[in-house]
Amino acid sequence: MEISLRPGDTLSSISQLFKIPLNLILDSNLQVNPIKMQSKEKIKIPGYVLNPYTIKEGDTFAKIAEQKNIEIDSLFLLNQNKDANHLVIGDKIFVPELVRVPIVTEKTPLDSKRLVKLLKNLKHIYPFIRDSEIGTSVLGNPIHELRIGKGDKKVHMNASFHANEWITTLVLMRLLNQYLLMMTNDQPVKGKKAAALYENVELSLVPMVNPDGVNLVLNGAPSHRRQEVIEINEGSDDFIHWKANIRGIDLNNQFPANWDLCRENKKPKTPASRDFPGIEPLTEPEAAAMAELAKKDQFDLILAFHTQGEEFYWGYEGLEPPESELLAKEFEKVSGYRAIRYVNSHAGYKDWFIQEFQKPGFTLELGRGINPLPLSQFPRILKQAEQIFFAALAY
Repeated sequence: MEISLRPGDTLSSISQLFKIPLNLILDSNLQVNPIKMQSKEKIKIPGYVLNPYTIKEGDTFAKIAEQKNIEIDSLFLLNQNKDANHLVIGDKIFVPELVRVPIVTEKTPLDSKRLVKLLKNLKHIYPFIRDSEIGTSVLGNPIHELRIGKGDKKVHMNASFHANEWITTLVLMRLLNQYLLMMTNDQPVKGKKAAALYENVELSLVPMVNPDGVNLVLNGAPSHRRQEVIEINEGSDDFIHWKANIRGIDLNNQFPANWDLCRENKKPKTPASRDFPGIEPLTEPEAAAMAELAKKDQFDLILAFHTQGEEFYWGYEGLEPPESELLAKEFEKVSGYRAIRYVNSHAGYKDWFIQEFQKPGFTLELGRGINPLPLSQFPRILKQAEQIFFAALAY
């Protein structure tokens, strides 16, 4: 929601009027100098949308404010061109509405275009979200990274490394949406104020590592790559079980953590719908972008969202730090997922992160069944995943 300031308005007074933490307002208006604010200057208020209201007989600003459970001064602020003492029946005014429910729903899977549209809508309501492109896919689709918060502790989460695990993007975006709602509705996270957590934690999210693959599974082959991907898919135009990127390389087998051993152990030796690690590490732009992001930001903790199994993996070659075990026990307790320290697997993002930085890394296997998991599982998956999500932020 955007407002136009009146003489005497400050970001602090606006924060008090709309009951939105001042730090969120400041970060939503980085172009504004809070010391030298001017009348009529445009300010964004996170967490709110503007709704038109048609004046009815007997309406006053006081009556409307009482009906809508809002401060009367918010109506004066949003309707400075109206004479509050002479409201005209049928005339339109604007009423602020605090967003209280998620806009991310489980009704429709997110392909890369729908994800971009969703990101735009979220940033409109929560302009303190920072969105950047950390790279592009083989087909030129952007790989988005979102940042929320500005604390010293840096937590990274990602989803849809594997194409037919697209439900993980929907889960991660819904968890983000819930976190944003908690901040603007003054709700606690694990006993801590969400707005205070915002000051202590910088959250990095890459909601779709593999946009080409997700698009392939959900929408079918693009015309200019159709013959190529059908050949990789052993002559089938049914891509429902495809895990790889569009070139038939498994992005979660692309990282230099015993990659040679991974290549030796994996059955496919040429591009395939799943499991082929490529001809050498980090050949694929999607994997290279994720590695560069981790090197640049030196995250304190990473969570990679996958499906399925209702379990998570947290160790690699004995290189994980002691706090990994503490976190694993906490995640296991709050989610009911089974904690597994070691599996016979290499070259994954979590494996490489632990090897490279000796910091906690987790691969979460959400849900249970055959990928892609159906949307009917979304409520159960979300309930378990949110326990881990918020435990990771609050640890």
